[in-house]
Amino acid sequence: MAAELTAGGQYAALLTSCEPGRAWGDDVGAATRAILDRTRADAEAALPPQLRPPRWPDASDASDGGLLGAALAAWSQACPRPLVLFLDEIDALTGRTLISVLGQLRSGAGRRPAAFPAALALCGLRDLRDLRDLRDLRDLRDYKVAAGGDPSRLGGPSPFNIVVRSLRLGDFTVEEVRGLYGQHTAETGQVFTPDAVSRVMELTAGQPWLVNALAAEIVDEMAVPYTEPVTADHVNEAKERLIRARATHLDSLADKLNEPRVRVIIEPVLAGTEPTTDPPADDVQYARDLGLLAQTSPVRIANPIYREVVARILTDPVLEFSSDAPKARAFVLPDGRLDIPGLIEQFAAFWRANGDILTARQVYHEAAPHLVLMAYLQRVVNGGGYVDREYGVGRGRIDLLIRWPHPGPDGKPALQREAFELKARAGGAAGTLPTGLAQLDGYLDRLGLDHGTLVIFDRRPAAKPIAERTSITTTLSLAGRTITLLRA
Repeated sequence: MAAELTAGGQYAALLTSCEPGRAWGDDVGAATRAILDRTRADAEAALPPQLRPPRWPDASDASDGGLLGAALAAWSQACPRPLVLFLDEIDALTGRTLISVLGQLRSGAGRRPAAFPAALALCGLRDLRDLRDLRDLRDLRDYKVAAGGDPSRLGGPSPFNIVVRSLRLGDFTVEEVRGLYGQHTAETGQVFTPDAVSRVMELTAGQPWLVNALAAEIVDEMAVPYTEPVTADHVNEAKERLIRARATHLDSLADKLNEPRVRVIIEPVLAGTEPTTDPPADDVQYARDLGLLAQTSPVRIANPIYREVVARILTDPVLEFSSDAPKARAFVLPDGRLDIPGLIEQFAAFWRANGDILTARQVYHEAAPHLVLMAYLQRVVNGGGYVDREYGVGRGRIDLLIRWPHPGPDGKPALQREAFELKARAGGAAGTLPTGLAQLDGYLDRLGLDHGTLVIFDRRPAAKPIAERTSITTTLSLAGRTITLLRA
Protein backbone atom coordinates (compact mmCIF):
# COMPACT_ATOMS: atom_id res chain seq x y z
CA MET A 1 0.00 0.00 0.00
CA ALA A 2 2.83 2.40 0.85
CA ALA A 3 4.54 1.68 -2.47
CA GLU A 4 1.31 2.22 -4.40
CA LEU A 5 0.60 5.53 -2.65
CA THR A 6 4.10 6.79 -3.42
CA ALA A 7 3.93 5.59 -7.03
CA GLY A 8 0.65 7.50 -7.47
CA GLY A 9 2.58 10.76 -7.21
CA GLN A 10 0.41 12.45 -4.57
CA TYR A 11 1.94 11.14 -1.33
CA ALA A 12 5.26 10.05 0.13
CA ALA A 13 4.33 6.85 1.95
CA LEU A 14 6.57 4.55 3.96
CA LEU A 15 6.24 1.34 5.94
CA THR A 16 8.65 1.20 8.87
CA SER A 17 8.82 -0.56 12.23
CA CYS A 18 9.01 0.32 15.92
CA GLU A 19 10.61 -3.06 16.66
CA PRO A 20 14.15 -1.62 17.12
CA GLY A 21 12.85 0.33 20.12
CA ARG A 22 11.86 -2.84 21.99
CA ALA A 23 15.31 -3.51 23.43
CA TRP A 24 15.54 -0.09 25.08
CA GLY A 25 12.51 -0.41 27.36
CA ASP A 26 11.90 2.83 29.25
CA ASP A 27 14.94 4.62 27.79
CA VAL A 28 12.86 6.97 25.64
CA GLY A 29 15.80 8.64 23.93
CA ALA A 30 17.61 5.44 22.96
CA ALA A 31 14.38 3.77 21.81
CA THR A 32 13.39 6.80 19.72
CA ARG A 33 16.81 7.02 18.05
CA ALA A 34 16.66 3.30 17.23
CA ILE A 35 13.23 3.77 15.62
CA LEU A 36 14.43 6.80 13.65
CA ASP A 37 17.50 4.89 12.44
CA ARG A 38 15.21 2.16 11.13
CA THR A 39 12.93 4.75 9.53
CA ARG A 40 15.82 6.39 7.68
CA ALA A 41 17.09 3.03 6.43
CA ASP A 42 13.62 2.08 5.20
CA ALA A 43 13.18 5.47 3.53
CA GLU A 44 16.50 5.20 1.73
CA ALA A 45 15.51 1.76 0.45
CA ALA A 46 11.95 2.63 -0.62
CA LEU A 47 11.77 6.35 -1.49
CA PRO A 48 13.45 8.52 -4.14
CA PRO A 49 16.02 11.00 -2.79
CA GLN A 50 13.70 14.04 -2.93
CA LEU A 51 11.18 12.33 -0.60
CA ARG A 52 13.64 11.05 2.00
CA PRO A 53 13.93 12.66 5.44
CA PRO A 54 16.46 15.41 6.19
CA ARG A 55 18.96 15.18 9.04
CA TRP A 56 17.13 14.19 12.19
CA PRO A 57 17.16 16.66 15.11
CA ASP A 58 19.75 15.90 17.79
CA ALA A 59 19.90 16.49 21.53
CA SER A 60 20.49 20.22 21.04
CA ASP A 61 17.32 20.52 18.96
CA ALA A 62 14.87 18.42 20.95
CA SER A 63 14.64 16.51 24.22
CA ASP A 64 14.35 12.73 24.36
CA GLY A 65 10.61 13.08 24.91
CA GLY A 66 10.17 15.34 21.87
CA LEU A 67 12.66 13.83 19.47
CA LEU A 68 10.18 11.74 17.46
CA GLY A 69 7.71 14.57 17.04
CA ALA A 70 10.48 16.98 16.00
CA ALA A 71 11.86 14.48 13.47
CA LEU A 72 8.47 13.85 11.88
CA ALA A 73 7.76 17.59 11.79
CA ALA A 74 11.09 18.30 10.07
CA TRP A 75 10.50 15.57 7.50
CA SER A 76 6.94 16.75 6.77
CA GLN A 77 8.12 20.33 6.23
CA ALA A 78 10.98 19.27 3.94
CA CYS A 79 9.00 16.76 1.91
CA PRO A 80 7.32 18.10 -1.25
CA ARG A 81 4.36 15.76 -0.75
CA PRO A 82 2.10 14.96 2.23
CA LEU A 83 3.72 12.24 4.31
CA VAL A 84 1.96 8.94 5.11
CA LEU A 85 3.54 6.56 7.64
CA PHE A 86 2.70 2.97 8.51
CA LEU A 87 4.30 2.27 11.90
CA ASP A 88 4.42 -1.51 12.30
CA GLU A 89 5.06 -3.34 15.59
CA ILE A 90 3.80 -0.39 17.66
CA ASP A 91 3.01 -2.85 20.44
CA ALA A 92 6.70 -3.79 20.65
CA LEU A 93 7.07 -0.62 22.73
CA THR A 94 6.34 -0.58 26.45
CA GLY A 95 6.33 1.68 29.47
CA ARG A 96 7.47 5.28 29.17
CA THR A 97 8.56 4.79 25.57
CA LEU A 98 5.08 3.75 24.40
CA ILE A 99 3.42 6.56 26.33
CA SER A 100 5.93 9.07 24.94
CA VAL A 101 5.52 7.91 21.34
CA LEU A 102 1.72 7.96 21.49
CA GLY A 103 1.72 11.36 23.18
CA GLN A 104 4.01 12.88 20.54
CA LEU A 105 1.87 11.50 17.72
CA ARG A 106 -1.22 12.99 19.29
CA SER A 107 0.44 16.35 19.94
CA GLY A 108 1.61 16.68 16.36
CA ALA A 109 -1.71 15.74 14.76
CA GLY A 110 -3.00 19.28 14.83
CA ARG A 111 -0.12 20.48 12.63
CA ARG A 112 -0.73 18.10 9.74
CA PRO A 113 -0.19 17.98 6.81
CA ALA A 114 2.21 20.94 6.53
CA ALA A 115 4.26 20.20 9.65
CA PHE A 116 3.36 16.62 10.54
CA PRO A 117 2.50 13.40 8.65
CA ALA A 118 -0.87 13.72 6.94
CA ALA A 119 -1.79 10.18 8.02
CA LEU A 120 -0.44 7.58 10.43
CA ALA A 121 -1.38 3.91 10.68
CA LEU A 122 -0.34 2.09 13.86
CA CYS A 123 -0.03 -1.63 13.18
CA GLY A 124 0.34 -4.42 15.71
CA LEU A 125 -0.99 -7.65 17.17
CA ARG A 126 -3.50 -5.81 19.31
CA ASP A 127 -5.94 -2.99 18.60
CA LEU A 128 -4.38 -0.14 20.59
CA ARG A 129 -7.64 1.77 20.44
CA ASP A 130 -8.85 -0.71 23.07
CA LEU A 131 -6.48 1.21 25.38
CA ARG A 132 -8.14 4.59 24.97
CA ASP A 133 -9.79 4.64 28.42
CA LEU A 134 -6.64 5.09 30.46
CA ARG A 135 -8.29 4.68 33.85
CA ASP A 136 -9.50 1.19 32.93
CA LEU A 137 -6.47 0.25 30.87
CA ARG A 138 -4.57 -2.71 32.22
CA ASP A 139 -1.60 -2.44 29.86
CA LEU A 140 -0.84 1.26 30.29
CA ARG A 141 -1.58 1.01 34.00
CA ASP A 142 1.03 -1.74 34.20
CA TYR A 143 3.42 0.41 32.17
CA LYS A 144 2.92 3.27 34.61
CA VAL A 145 3.62 1.05 37.61
CA ALA A 146 6.75 -0.30 35.91
CA ALA A 147 7.86 3.26 35.30
CA GLY A 148 7.40 4.12 38.99
CA GLY A 149 4.22 6.17 38.61
CA ASP A 150 0.75 6.14 40.10
CA PRO A 151 -1.41 3.62 38.16
CA SER A 152 -4.56 5.59 38.93
CA ARG A 153 -3.16 8.81 37.41
CA LEU A 154 -1.70 8.19 34.01
CA GLY A 155 -2.01 11.86 33.17
CA GLY A 156 -2.75 13.64 29.92
CA PRO A 157 -5.56 13.14 27.46
CA SER A 158 -6.03 9.90 25.59
CA PRO A 159 -3.88 9.74 22.44
CA PHE A 160 -6.68 7.85 20.75
CA ASN A 161 -9.21 10.65 20.42
CA ILE A 162 -7.61 11.39 17.04
CA VAL A 163 -8.18 7.85 15.70
CA VAL A 164 -10.43 7.88 12.66
CA ARG A 165 -11.06 4.16 12.62
CA SER A 166 -9.60 0.82 13.56
CA LEU A 167 -9.11 -1.79 10.86
CA ARG A 168 -8.87 -5.46 11.72
CA LEU A 169 -8.27 -8.04 9.03
CA GLY A 170 -10.91 -10.68 9.68
CA ASP A 171 -10.81 -14.33 8.73
CA PHE A 172 -11.22 -15.07 5.02
CA THR A 173 -14.29 -16.83 3.66
CA VAL A 174 -13.84 -19.79 1.35
CA GLU A 175 -14.78 -17.51 -1.56
CA GLU A 176 -12.04 -15.06 -0.58
CA VAL A 177 -9.46 -17.86 -0.30
CA ARG A 178 -10.52 -19.16 -3.70
CA GLY A 179 -10.25 -15.65 -5.13
CA LEU A 180 -6.83 -15.07 -3.58
CA TYR A 181 -5.44 -18.32 -4.93
CA GLY A 182 -7.15 -17.54 -8.23
CA GLN A 183 -4.87 -14.52 -8.58
CA HIS A 184 -1.90 -16.90 -8.45
CA THR A 185 -3.57 -19.08 -11.08
CA ALA A 186 -4.12 -16.06 -13.34
CA GLU A 187 -0.44 -15.09 -13.06
CA THR A 188 1.15 -18.53 -13.36
CA GLY A 189 -1.44 -20.97 -14.66
CA GLN A 190 -1.05 -23.17 -11.57
CA VAL A 191 -4.40 -24.33 -10.19
CA PHE A 192 -5.36 -24.96 -6.57
CA THR A 193 -7.75 -27.91 -6.71
CA PRO A 194 -11.12 -27.65 -4.90
CA ASP A 195 -9.88 -30.24 -2.39
CA ALA A 196 -6.79 -28.12 -1.70
CA VAL A 197 -8.88 -25.00 -1.03
CA SER A 198 -11.21 -27.00 1.24
CA ARG A 199 -8.23 -28.39 3.14
CA VAL A 200 -6.77 -24.91 3.60
CA MET A 201 -10.07 -23.69 5.05
CA GLU A 202 -10.28 -26.74 7.32
CA LEU A 203 -6.76 -26.20 8.68
CA THR A 204 -6.81 -22.40 8.98
CA ALA A 205 -10.47 -21.44 9.46
CA GLY A 206 -9.56 -18.59 7.09
CA GLN A 207 -6.86 -17.02 9.31
CA PRO A 208 -5.19 -14.64 6.81
CA TRP A 209 -1.55 -15.23 7.74
CA LEU A 210 -1.96 -19.01 7.62
CA VAL A 211 -3.86 -18.89 4.31
CA ASN A 212 -0.97 -16.97 2.76
CA ALA A 213 1.76 -18.93 4.55
CA LEU A 214 0.50 -22.29 3.32
CA ALA A 215 0.37 -21.07 -0.28
CA ALA A 216 3.82 -19.47 0.00
CA GLU A 217 5.26 -22.68 1.47
CA ILE A 218 3.83 -24.73 -1.41
CA VAL A 219 4.84 -22.34 -4.20
CA ASP A 220 8.13 -20.91 -2.92
CA GLU A 221 9.65 -23.46 -0.52
CA MET A 222 8.28 -26.78 -1.78
CA ALA A 223 8.52 -25.35 -5.31
CA VAL A 224 5.67 -27.40 -6.73
CA PRO A 225 6.05 -26.89 -10.51
CA TYR A 226 3.53 -24.51 -12.06
CA THR A 227 2.60 -27.28 -14.47
CA GLU A 228 1.25 -29.34 -11.54
CA PRO A 229 -1.99 -28.56 -9.72
CA VAL A 230 -1.77 -27.93 -5.97
CA THR A 231 -3.55 -30.74 -4.12
CA ALA A 232 -4.71 -31.41 -0.57
CA ASP A 233 -1.60 -33.56 -0.07
CA HIS A 234 0.56 -30.52 -0.85
CA VAL A 235 -1.40 -28.52 1.71
CA ASN A 236 -0.90 -31.20 4.37
CA GLU A 237 2.85 -31.27 3.72
CA ALA A 238 3.03 -27.47 3.85
CA LYS A 239 1.23 -27.47 7.19
CA GLU A 240 3.76 -29.87 8.69
CA ARG A 241 6.66 -27.85 7.32
CA LEU A 242 5.28 -24.60 8.73
CA ILE A 243 4.82 -26.08 12.18
CA ARG A 244 8.29 -27.66 12.22
CA ALA A 245 9.92 -24.45 10.99
CA ARG A 246 8.15 -22.38 13.68
CA ALA A 247 7.85 -19.30 11.43
CA THR A 248 8.08 -15.88 13.09
CA HIS A 249 4.31 -15.53 13.38
CA LEU A 250 4.02 -18.87 15.16
CA ASP A 251 6.95 -18.01 17.44
CA SER A 252 5.19 -14.80 18.46
CA LEU A 253 2.21 -16.88 19.56
CA ALA A 254 4.57 -19.14 21.49
CA ASP A 255 5.87 -16.14 23.38
CA LYS A 256 2.33 -15.09 24.32
CA LEU A 257 1.52 -18.52 25.78
CA ASN A 258 3.81 -17.75 28.72
CA GLU A 259 1.86 -14.64 29.71
CA PRO A 260 -0.24 -15.32 32.86
CA ARG A 261 -3.32 -13.66 31.36
CA VAL A 262 -3.12 -16.01 28.37
CA ARG A 263 -2.26 -19.10 30.41
CA VAL A 264 -5.33 -18.73 32.64
CA ILE A 265 -7.50 -19.05 29.51
CA ILE A 266 -5.57 -21.60 27.46
CA GLU A 267 -4.83 -24.04 30.31
CA PRO A 268 -8.46 -25.13 30.94
CA VAL A 269 -8.93 -25.40 27.17
CA LEU A 270 -6.01 -27.84 26.99
CA ALA A 271 -7.22 -29.77 30.04
CA GLY A 272 -10.84 -29.80 28.85
CA THR A 273 -11.97 -28.43 32.21
CA GLU A 274 -13.84 -25.36 33.41
CA PRO A 275 -11.58 -22.49 34.56
CA THR A 276 -11.15 -22.30 38.33
CA THR A 277 -11.94 -18.57 38.17
CA ASP A 278 -13.69 -16.56 35.51
CA PRO A 279 -10.98 -14.73 33.52
CA PRO A 280 -11.60 -11.03 32.86
CA ALA A 281 -13.42 -10.33 29.61
CA ASP A 282 -10.47 -8.16 28.54
CA ASP A 283 -8.12 -11.15 28.83
CA VAL A 284 -10.43 -13.32 26.73
CA GLN A 285 -10.61 -10.59 24.09
CA TYR A 286 -6.83 -10.23 24.23
CA ALA A 287 -6.41 -13.94 23.42
CA ARG A 288 -8.91 -13.54 20.58
CA ASP A 289 -7.09 -10.48 19.25
CA LEU A 290 -3.90 -12.54 19.20
CA GLY A 291 -5.72 -15.07 17.04
CA LEU A 292 -5.36 -17.88 19.59
CA LEU A 293 -9.10 -18.20 20.22
CA ALA A 294 -12.02 -18.40 17.84
CA GLN A 295 -14.80 -15.84 18.13
CA THR A 296 -17.04 -18.47 19.73
CA SER A 297 -18.53 -19.35 23.08
CA PRO A 298 -17.43 -21.49 24.83
CA VAL A 299 -13.87 -20.60 23.94
CA ARG A 300 -11.81 -22.88 21.72
CA ILE A 301 -8.49 -22.69 19.88
CA ALA A 302 -8.97 -20.79 16.64
CA ASN A 303 -8.07 -23.48 14.10
CA PRO A 304 -6.43 -26.92 13.76
CA ILE A 305 -2.98 -25.50 12.98
CA TYR A 306 -2.98 -23.38 16.12
CA ARG A 307 -4.27 -26.38 18.10
CA GLU A 308 -1.21 -28.32 17.01
CA VAL A 309 1.18 -25.40 17.39
CA VAL A 310 0.04 -24.69 20.95
CA ALA A 311 0.39 -28.33 21.94
CA ARG A 312 3.82 -28.72 20.34
CA ILE A 313 5.14 -25.49 21.83
CA LEU A 314 4.16 -26.64 25.30
CA THR A 315 5.20 -30.26 24.85
CA ASP A 316 8.45 -29.97 22.88
CA PRO A 317 10.56 -29.20 25.99
CA VAL A 318 8.86 -31.85 28.16
CA LEU A 319 11.03 -34.82 27.19
CA GLU A 320 14.24 -33.01 26.28
CA PHE A 321 16.12 -34.08 29.42
CA SER A 322 14.52 -37.50 29.98
CA SER A 323 17.05 -40.22 29.23
CA ASP A 324 14.30 -42.83 28.79
CA ALA A 325 12.17 -40.74 26.42
CA PRO A 326 11.11 -42.68 23.32
CA LYS A 327 12.81 -42.37 19.97
CA ALA A 328 10.98 -41.57 16.76
CA ARG A 329 9.48 -44.68 15.14
CA ALA A 330 10.35 -46.67 18.29
CA PHE A 331 7.23 -48.86 18.12
CA VAL A 332 7.06 -49.79 14.43
CA LEU A 333 6.22 -53.46 13.84
CA PRO A 334 7.78 -55.53 11.04
CA ASP A 335 4.64 -55.02 8.91
CA GLY A 336 4.99 -51.22 9.23
CA ARG A 337 2.12 -50.69 11.68
CA LEU A 338 2.50 -49.06 15.10
CA ASP A 339 2.61 -51.35 18.12
CA ILE A 340 -0.02 -49.53 20.19
CA PRO A 341 -0.13 -52.04 23.10
CA GLY A 342 3.65 -51.83 23.37
CA LEU A 343 3.54 -48.05 23.20
CA ILE A 344 0.98 -47.86 26.02
CA GLU A 345 2.96 -50.31 28.15
CA GLN A 346 6.16 -48.30 27.74
CA PHE A 347 4.40 -45.01 28.43
CA ALA A 348 3.01 -46.46 31.67
CA ALA A 349 6.54 -47.43 32.73
CA PHE A 350 7.83 -44.00 31.70
CA TRP A 351 5.02 -42.30 33.66
CA ARG A 352 5.71 -44.34 36.79
CA ALA A 353 9.36 -43.28 36.69
CA ASN A 354 9.03 -39.66 35.59
CA GLY A 355 5.45 -38.45 36.08
CA ASP A 356 5.99 -36.51 39.30
CA ILE A 357 9.06 -34.71 37.99
CA LEU A 358 7.61 -33.85 34.59
CA THR A 359 4.31 -32.48 35.93
CA ALA A 360 6.14 -30.39 38.54
CA ARG A 361 8.18 -28.72 35.77
CA GLN A 362 5.14 -27.68 33.76
CA VAL A 363 3.96 -24.06 33.98
CA TYR A 364 0.61 -25.30 32.65
CA HIS A 365 0.21 -27.44 35.76
CA GLU A 366 -3.48 -28.29 35.36
CA ALA A 367 -2.88 -29.74 31.89
CA ALA A 368 0.55 -31.21 32.70
CA PRO A 369 -0.32 -34.96 32.47
CA HIS A 370 -2.11 -34.44 29.15
CA LEU A 371 0.88 -32.50 27.79
CA VAL A 372 3.31 -35.24 28.85
CA LEU A 373 1.32 -37.93 27.04
CA MET A 374 0.92 -35.73 23.96
CA ALA A 375 4.67 -35.09 23.96
CA TYR A 376 5.32 -38.83 24.21
CA LEU A 377 2.99 -39.66 21.31
CA GLN A 378 4.36 -36.81 19.18
CA ARG A 379 7.91 -38.05 19.75
CA VAL A 380 6.93 -41.56 18.66
CA VAL A 381 5.20 -40.55 15.42
CA ASN A 382 7.64 -37.79 14.37
CA GLY A 383 8.74 -38.29 10.82
CA GLY A 384 6.11 -40.87 10.01
CA GLY A 385 2.63 -39.98 11.25
CA TYR A 386 0.39 -37.35 12.78
CA VAL A 387 -1.40 -36.63 16.06
CA ASP A 388 -4.73 -34.82 15.64
CA ARG A 389 -6.06 -33.08 18.74
CA GLU A 390 -9.53 -31.98 19.78
CA TYR A 391 -9.91 -30.02 22.98
CA GLY A 392 -11.96 -27.20 24.39
CA VAL A 393 -13.08 -25.70 27.66
CA GLY A 394 -15.77 -27.66 29.51
CA ARG A 395 -15.57 -30.74 27.27
CA GLY A 396 -14.26 -32.85 30.16
CA ARG A 397 -11.70 -34.59 27.98
CA ILE A 398 -9.15 -34.33 25.18
CA ASP A 399 -9.54 -36.51 22.09
CA LEU A 400 -6.41 -37.60 20.20
CA LEU A 401 -6.16 -39.47 16.93
CA ILE A 402 -2.90 -41.01 15.72
CA ARG A 403 -2.75 -41.35 11.92
CA TRP A 404 0.07 -43.64 10.81
CA PRO A 405 0.64 -44.31 7.08
CA HIS A 406 2.12 -47.73 6.31
CA PRO A 407 2.30 -50.29 3.50
CA GLY A 408 -0.81 -52.45 3.43
CA PRO A 409 -0.82 -56.24 3.02
CA ASP A 410 -1.20 -55.81 -0.73
CA GLY A 411 1.64 -53.30 -0.92
CA LYS A 412 -0.70 -50.36 -1.40
CA PRO A 413 -0.56 -47.39 1.02
CA ALA A 414 -2.73 -47.89 4.12
CA LEU A 415 -3.56 -45.74 7.14
CA GLN A 416 -3.63 -46.95 10.73
CA ARG A 417 -5.86 -44.87 13.01
CA GLU A 418 -5.74 -45.12 16.79
CA ALA A 419 -8.00 -43.10 19.09
CA PHE A 420 -7.11 -41.93 22.60
CA GLU A 421 -9.32 -40.10 25.07
CA LEU A 422 -7.67 -38.27 27.97
CA LYS A 423 -9.54 -37.41 31.15
CA ALA A 424 -8.53 -36.05 34.54
CA ARG A 425 -10.11 -36.98 37.86
CA ALA A 426 -9.90 -34.15 40.37
CA GLY A 427 -11.41 -33.42 43.76
CA GLY A 428 -14.18 -35.83 44.67
CA ALA A 429 -15.39 -36.34 41.12
CA ALA A 430 -17.17 -39.65 40.68
CA GLY A 431 -18.23 -41.62 37.64
CA THR A 432 -15.14 -40.77 35.60
CA LEU A 433 -14.86 -44.25 34.06
CA PRO A 434 -18.50 -44.60 32.91
CA THR A 435 -18.49 -41.03 31.61
CA GLY A 436 -15.19 -41.55 29.83
CA LEU A 437 -16.37 -44.78 28.21
CA ALA A 438 -19.54 -43.09 26.97
CA GLN A 439 -17.57 -40.14 25.61
CA LEU A 440 -15.05 -42.42 23.95
CA ASP A 441 -17.89 -44.37 22.32
CA GLY A 442 -19.13 -41.12 20.79
CA TYR A 443 -15.66 -40.28 19.50
CA LEU A 444 -15.19 -43.77 18.04
CA ASP A 445 -18.62 -43.54 16.39
CA ARG A 446 -17.47 -40.43 14.54
CA LEU A 447 -14.23 -42.11 13.49
CA GLY A 448 -15.78 -45.42 12.56
CA LEU A 449 -13.39 -47.38 14.81
CA ASP A 450 -14.14 -50.49 16.89
CA HIS A 451 -11.45 -49.98 19.57
CA GLY A 452 -9.75 -47.20 21.49
CA THR A 453 -7.74 -46.19 24.55
CA LEU A 454 -9.08 -44.32 27.57
CA VAL A 455 -6.48 -42.60 29.79
CA ILE A 456 -7.59 -41.33 33.20
CA PHE A 457 -5.12 -39.19 35.15
CA ASP A 458 -5.93 -39.12 38.85
CA ARG A 459 -5.30 -35.54 40.00
CA ARG A 460 -6.94 -35.85 43.43
CA PRO A 461 -4.75 -34.69 46.34
CA ALA A 462 -5.46 -37.95 48.16
CA ALA A 463 -4.57 -40.17 45.20
CA LYS A 464 -1.97 -42.90 45.63
CA PRO A 465 1.55 -42.20 44.35
CA ILE A 466 1.91 -42.41 40.58
CA ALA A 467 4.04 -45.55 40.77
CA GLU A 468 1.28 -47.37 42.73
CA ARG A 469 -1.80 -46.16 40.86
CA THR A 470 -0.61 -46.54 37.25
CA SER A 471 -2.13 -49.65 35.68
CA ILE A 472 -3.32 -51.02 32.33
CA THR A 473 -6.45 -53.13 31.92
CA THR A 474 -8.97 -53.95 29.22
CA THR A 475 -12.70 -53.27 29.44
CA LEU A 476 -15.79 -53.06 27.23
CA SER A 477 -17.59 -49.85 26.41
CA LEU A 478 -21.38 -49.56 26.51
CA ALA A 479 -21.37 -50.17 22.76
CA GLY A 480 -19.37 -53.37 23.19
CA ARG A 481 -16.05 -52.03 21.93
CA THR A 482 -12.77 -53.29 23.36
CA ILE A 483 -11.17 -50.42 25.26
CA THR A 484 -7.65 -50.28 26.68
CA LEU A 485 -7.84 -48.49 30.03
CA LEU A 486 -4.78 -46.72 31.37
CA ARG A 487 -5.15 -45.35 34.89
CA ALA A 488 -2.31 -43.03 35.80
